[in-house]
Amino acid sequence: MVAVLLRLKLTLLRNSLRRSPWQLVGLIIGGLYGLAVLAVAIAGLLALSGAEVELAKTVIVLAGSAVILGWLVIPVLASGVDMTLDPARFTTFAVPMKQLLAGLALSGFLGIPGAITLLASLGTVGTWWRHPLAMLAAAVCAVLAVLTCIVASRAITSASTNLSSSRRFKDVSGVLLFLPLILLAPIISGLSRGGENSADVLPGIAQTLSWTPLGAVWSVPADLAAGAPGQAALKFLIALASLAVLAWLWKISLAKALVTPVHTAGVRRTGGKLGAFNLFPGTEVGAVAARATIYWFRDPRYTVSLITAAVIPLVFTVPALQSGSLGILNFAGAIAVFLLVWSISADISYDNTAFTLHVASGVRGRADRAGRALACGVLAVPLGIIYNLVGAAVNSAWVYLPALLGLTFGLALSGLGLSSVVSAWFTYNAPAPGDSPFKSRPGNNFAVLGAQLGGYVGLGVLVLPEIILTAVAFGTGRPVFGWICLAVGLVLGTVLLAAGIVLGGRLYDRRAPELLAALVKAR
Repeated sequence: MVAVLLRLKLTLLRNSLRRSPWQLVGLIIGGLYGLAVLAVAIAGLLALSGAEVELAKTVIVLAGSAVILGWLVIPVLASGVDMTLDPARFTTFAVPMKQLLAGLALSGFLGIPGAITLLASLGTVGTWWRHPLAMLAAAVCAVLAVLTCIVASRAITSASTNLSSSRRFKDVSGVLLFLPLILLAPIISGLSRGGENSADVLPGIAQTLSWTPLGAVWSVPADLAAGAPGQAALKFLIALASLAVLAWLWKISLAKALVTPVHTAGVRRTGGKLGAFNLFPGTEVGAVAARATIYWFRDPRYTVSLITAAVIPLVFTVPALQSGSLGILNFAGAIAVFLLVWSISADISYDNTAFTLHVASGVRGRADRAGRALACGVLAVPLGIIYNLVGAAVNSAWVYLPALLGLTFGLALSGLGLSSVVSAWFTYNAPAPGDSPFKSRPGNNFAVLGAQLGGYVGLGVLVLPEIILTAVAFGTGRPVFGWICLAVGLVLGTVLLAAGIVLGGRLYDRRAPELLAALVKAR
């Protein structure tokens, strides 16, 4: 039965590659990327063979702990991603539990993440080649570590089977876990500075982790090389006990998931609460705007874009804060607005088959374009203004506020106009409704990438007058150029927004059937 499960894994992988050539291209690119990461990891581990035992231990324990933690977090982060051997699919099959556990565990090695993790872990053998006993222990611990990664990942997946069926759980978990990823660069930068200020910080963290399930397995060879076999034996027992506990938790959660399959309960809703539809007029534009506004707050694909736009400026601000200058904060509003308004260039793609309602109900192109732009604009413009006010207050740059507002309004209005045209012309293989916002679907070819890059360049050309006037205002320090920039941003931006809605509406009216056909084909 274990062999059957492994063959099933390979068969599903092979069939998925045959279904779409772009999946094969993605696999090749992922494999090449994985090989590059593996080469760097192996080279680094071999270089550590000439370093002191304490330094090698610190690096390996910290990196290994991060790997195990990643295998724990990624399954929750990607809860909407379809897995080839999803435990829920074995509900109707009487597969013996031991064989099912073994097959699912070994199948974890049949993929780029499992293979790269295994080979990189075995690379620690090269780190301890000067110490024969430690080298032998490194080989055993590498396999044990990878098994821990896979079993931990499977245990998390099985335990969250019922929870992951809840739309609210997927939305909240995905967004909450996305925030640390956005802030990863500032966190690493802060840790690096902390390490520069105190040479004992990282070794101390590694020493603590070496007594936990995350780092114990990686510390065993180092302790043997340092002449501490007692500590090595104790940490090896911690690693074995951790794997046993994870396997036990996996067995219990998998058994429960197999006998109590996920079901969807009916929900009784009361009438009379229209939500966002009460905030907009009862017109075609208002109806589309209300629907789009609901998506911004309830659809994780849109929520991630909103959070990204709000947080990314802070990511740029943290390094500037460490350098003692917060000048970049002046342009945080423009950055946030750009990210937000350009995200609706894929609005129709995110609609998926729900776009049928627009086509079947005969919504006019201008109304559709205007409604989507209005929903995005009521979020983007206030966010940009808030960042502009904060930047001016922090940097005492009130004299430049009109120029920054002009640039922000120009980006918002011109960007919404351009996005209204692009989304009526191109469709993307975006994550389907209900999927994880991080799910990658095949079919996004180089033509689509070219369209995105062309959109960036096009938006830069459209707001070039505001960019020039902002630069002149900062260069000369004369407020008059700032006020001119504000006027140009409002007037020119409004004209371009209107032009984008008209042109995008015409494209929509002419291409609505083709857009719907492309969305249905991409399912």
